[in-house]
Amino acid sequence: MASAVSCLSKLSLTLCLILVCFQGCTNANLSTNFYSKSCPDLFSTVKSTVHSAIMKEARMGASLLRLFFHDCFVNGCDGSVLLDDTSSFTGEKTANPNRNSARGFDVVDNIKSAVEKVCPGVVSCADILAIASRDSVKILGGPNWDVKLGRRDARTTSRAAANNGIPPPTSNLNRLVSRFNALGLSTRDLVALSGGHTIGQARCTSFRARIYNETNIDRSFAQTRQRTCPRATGSGDNNLAPLDIQTPTYFDNNYFKNLVNRRGLLHSDQQLFNGGGSTDSIVRGYSDNPRSFSSDFVAAMIRMGDISPLTGSRGEIRKNCRRVN
Repeated sequence: MASAVSCLSKLSLTLCLILVCFQGCTNANLSTNFYSKSCPDLFSTVKSTVHSAIMKEARMGASLLRLFFHDCFVNGCDGSVLLDDTSSFTGEKTANPNRNSARGFDVVDNIKSAVEKVCPGVVSCADILAIASRDSVKILGGPNWDVKLGRRDARTTSRAAANNGIPPPTSNLNRLVSRFNALGLSTRDLVALSGGHTIGQARCTSFRARIYNETNIDRSFAQTRQRTCPRATGSGDNNLAPLDIQTPTYFDNNYFKNLVNRRGLLHSDQQLFNGGGSTDSIVRGYSDNPRSFSSDFVAAMIRMGDISPLTGSRGEIRKNCRRVN
């Protein structure tokens, strides 16, 4: 009898290990203490450089967060968004979602240089982006979390993949949900991650059609935005407006309060709260409960950071984030 129980226990343990592997083996090499011995000063080094950049320009926090989003949504979180064009590939920087809008590359260069001084050849650019996005959120008043690390850097990139992989600001809700689901992110993750638009700014070209043509928009809000974003294409295209009209440099839940009041700047933002839509209740919940938003945002950021990382012997540790070794 005892041997039978022992056998069953061993079988249960084996099945449990198999289940755990199915659930987590894909990213088994990512861990929050990946560099604890190889680069113990990593977090303080990154945070110092990010803090300096945000003190010079608060918008930079949103720019670094956006870089991480755009990196992960194109072939996974592999630092490919940072690569400059070469004779062998055209990179993501000139793709439609990034051209004339993606920024913060110089700050990433500064972080990489600082990290290389304390632990040369150890930390990937992909991981630097992940840490910098967390630090940006925290410095601007948002939640803190332990970042999973161990990603390696891609040796190639694709402008076409960026054009196809990053949802444009004209996206409707179905398209947004479909793209997030394809990456293993839930509809709740979509809404929570969209809350990153509580900081940062957008160009007139991204919201012109919304403020002149749409009806699901607060009239006074539209008129305010029209003052600096003329109707005619080519006039004021690069003029900026805050994604969150209330607290554009502070990470909070006002973005969701804006959506409830039909003051979402982008069409894709307001799609999350659109009069009876499937995500209306989530938006209203976050607008009423900032803690719920913060906890869901953290969970979604961690899940997004798990998208298709290069680990083990795949990829490389770039010496310069702008080019392969």
